[in-house]
Amino acid sequence: MSQTPLLKISNLHVRLEDDPAVEILRGIDLTIMPGEVHSIMGPNGSGKSTLAQVLAGKDDYEITEGSIEFNGEDLDDLGPDERANAGIFLAFQYPVEIPGVSAMQFLKAAVNAKRVFEGKDELNAGALLKHFRAKADQIYVPFEMLKRNVNEGFSGGEKKRFEIFQMAVLDSVLGILDESDSGLDIDALKIVSEGVNSMRDGHRAFLLITHYQRLLDYIVPDQVHVLVKGRIVKSGGKELAMELEENGYAPFGVNEPATV
Repeated sequence: MSQTPLLKISNLHVRLEDDPAVEILRGIDLTIMPGEVHSIMGPNGSGKSTLAQVLAGKDDYEITEGSIEFNGEDLDDLGPDERANAGIFLAFQYPVEIPGVSAMQFLKAAVNAKRVFEGKDELNAGALLKHFRAKADQIYVPFEMLKRNVNEGFSGGEKKRFEIFQMAVLDSVLGILDESDSGLDIDALKIVSEGVNSMRDGHRAFLLITHYQRLLDYIVPDQVHVLVKGRIVKSGGKELAMELEENGYAPFGVNEPATV
């Protein structure tokens, strides 16, 4: 019996809503099965972050052709909050600080909002604390981080680690990491990668959007896709990322130095 794709993108065309003349994605086809890790790589301006934002439901873009299915359901009519509650998580390149809002309260609101969406009872304080501690242990997050305000005074590595923790406590099944390795030193990169790897299983999948091949040394992908001018022009295994590091994007008609 064949398994349903977790994410299936078919002939996706996307343009800016405020400038219809600008088409950014020009026929994306991508299928991600449960348990898989895929990486999107490409030069600046190729549409990598646009793809992430479209999947998360950002309304600056218009889908003009094609479809996106998540767990067999059309995503087109779901808003960002509904997509998040359905299991899609977008980790941002630059997570924002929320001064005055404690991490614990922030996560409590998010977890219980998702449970209400699923028709479940909200968790009480004791059950939430137990849930948070279990996830913190799983992905190597110091529990003291939850006593601080959301990202306030966090280092770059702490912000990225907190995002991975959010993904874990929400039990998201599709993690989209939009250049989550940006600005991280090697120690922070290893910590974030350990958190992602600890969540890899037969049900959850990840889409890594990155400029840097080094991330793929720690989170080994099942597939690597090269995105150029809004199209996936080549797919392969991890060795494809190594080719990009050596040759850049010149073989794909792009006069830009390699950014991996």
